[in-house]
Amino acid sequence: MADLADQVSSAVHSVIDSFQSAPQAPPPKASGKKNVHELLGGGKCANVLLWKQKNVSTSLLVGSTVAWFLFEWSGYTLLSLVCNVLLFLIVILFLWATIASLLHRPAPPIPEIVLTEEMVHDSAATLRVEINKALLAAHDVAIGKDFRVFLKVTVVLWILSKLGAWFNFITLVYILVVGAHTIPVIYDKYQDEIEAMIGKLFEEAKKQYSKVDANVLSKIPRSAKKSE
Repeated sequence: MADLADQVSSAVHSVIDSFQSAPQAPPPKASGKKNVHELLGGGKCANVLLWKQKNVSTSLLVGSTVAWFLFEWSGYTLLSLVCNVLLFLIVILFLWATIASLLHRPAPPIPEIVLTEEMVHDSAATLRVEINKALLAAHDVAIGKDFRVFLKVTVVLWILSKLGAWFNFITLVYILVVGAHTIPVIYDKYQDEIEAMIGKLFEEAKKQYSKVDANVLSKIPRSAKKSE
């Protein structure tokens, strides 16, 4: 019995030694899924939105909150506030330049801003492409070329109209700023859980859309598409 126990013990130790001496398995390859920092561009903006630069993120959030309170409590609109600020700056700069000329002091250091012809052409070309896309989409919706696109556009416009009735423009901008400083951080921390929940909701939405498509949308006649 003692010999059998020694043999079993030596066999177990040899197996353990073989596992310990075996080469380590290479780490699993990273999946192609990008993290939140990469999705946000990976630059300074991503660092600010993910609170990697806490001083800047805190300053932006506090500044936007103060600005929102000023708009709400003072009753100023965005246009009136911008005009008053510009009026104040123009008066200050004019007085500064006048006093400087009388005292033979240097004029206020205002940089000269000039739009080059290349900048104007590039901006106009980009804007023309985007406007043409929007006009083409509006044309397709207006003539009833695709009922599904028409339905999506009407739903989005209805949602925007409700949001516009509930909140003014400044409040919407403030909500966007707060959301930009909170949603990416929460998503970065709980990415797997959120993606699993979104996947379930997306599958359920696809099922419901399939039912609506089979029972309603598929029975609506469509106009023939023009040959290109």
